[in-house]
Amino acid sequence: MQEAELETGRLERQQETARLAALLATGVLDTPPEPGYDAITRLAAEYFQADSAGLGFADEGRVWIKSHWGHHVRELPRKDSLFDLVLAEDGPVVVSGFSQSPQLEGPLLILKLLDAAFFAAVPVRSFDGKILGVLTIFASEPRNGMAPDELRMLESLADMVSSQLELRRLRKSFSENELRRPSAASVPTSWPCKTDLRHALDERQFVLYYQPEVELSTRKIVGLEALIRWDHPKRGLIPPMDFIPLAEENGMILPIGDWGLAEACQQIQKWCEEDPHHGSLRVCVNLSARQFSRAGLADHVEALLLQSGISSRQLGLEMTESSLIPNIGTAMEVLGTLRRLGISLLMDDFGTGYSSLNYLHSFPFDVLKIDRSFVSRMTDGNQPLHIVRTIIELARVLGMDVVAEGIETCEQYRLLRQLGCRFGQGFLFARPLSVEAITELLRLPGRVLPEPEPSEAVAC
Repeated sequence: MQEAELETGRLERQQETARLAALLATGVLDTPPEPGYDAITRLAAEYFQADSAGLGFADEGRVWIKSHWGHHVRELPRKDSLFDLVLAEDGPVVVSGFSQSPQLEGPLLILKLLDAAFFAAVPVRSFDGKILGVLTIFASEPRNGMAPDELRMLESLADMVSSQLELRRLRKSFSENELRRPSAASVPTSWPCKTDLRHALDERQFVLYYQPEVELSTRKIVGLEALIRWDHPKRGLIPPMDFIPLAEENGMILPIGDWGLAEACQQIQKWCEEDPHHGSLRVCVNLSARQFSRAGLADHVEALLLQSGISSRQLGLEMTESSLIPNIGTAMEVLGTLRRLGISLLMDDFGTGYSSLNYLHSFPFDVLKIDRSFVSRMTDGNQPLHIVRTIIELARVLGMDVVAEGIETCEQYRLLRQLGCRFGQGFLFARPLSVEAITELLRLPGRVLPEPEPSEAVAC
């Protein structure tokens, strides 16, 4: 039985890899709106007198909405989505009166977001039959299904999308062939390559470790920072700096980042189920520049909150200045939408960028995180200490909290409290820990950590 399950899993992964390759060949993901696709969704909505319609394509971790009519959701988590429902059926799905369908718990996310009571979704296929996306109509009132000729009409509209995708693929392929030149001797590919990372994601080799964020005056754990690790079956536990930069280069950072965000939300839910007092914890997740540049990020996060059942105040999103500056307009839009959801926004590594002060007053951050490089030099002289004091005072004036990163000595701990810094994290309190180990720490009375031993710097 176990061998059969493994073989089934292997075949499913092969099919998904082939599907993703067909999707990438079209070049349709994360592209601007196009009149042809917009005309199809508008026609679908008007023909069926629907309240809204959408055309979405699914990569590893999300359903990206290429076109919409009516209410707009830009993207959603892939797991248990309408797309996955259509993929499992390998054909159309029509549902009305969904409240009586427990198996639709995941797909109900978008129905809740759109306040819909009926949907009909048909697959959008590549010319070789792989399901790349879905064309869906939604209505606020239940309906008595769809007649066969109505369903055929919706499938015909999906076929029009497929034709446009094939034309796009052919144009893209032609352009690439024109630009391609005979290559020199092949250069050895650095490890890990894209295939390695995709395999690790498929095999669930990535794990999240958590480092406590403590209130310095009481040593109470008030939050956690989620930090990704790669638990490789042969190489052991691999730190993020050994694979995240390569994931940024080869495009795998999006599905890996989306996995981390979803995993953190699910873990928050588990901790709250174990102890309702953990509802006051905030778990912070780092966002890559590519994640943050997606205009649909807020929709994705809102859907994850609904899916996990956690409160927005339990989630924090950390980003560095480098992920904000390249596109200030998008940054302001995304940050504003996330803030309206009630999510904490943290600027990570503050003070290391070239223009932090120029933009800080414009961005709706809740927390500044003092970069560890400043904290580590606090005892080296007046200048580093003055920088930390200035950041703490700046945050106070702007109404923000401050978290000092990289606290490793009791002297740093003492100085930060003396300067009025409320929160901190570092090896002095705890290293990044596995879920099991951090869960044990959370069980301490009042979540209060022991007083650190007066000693020299904690070894790294």
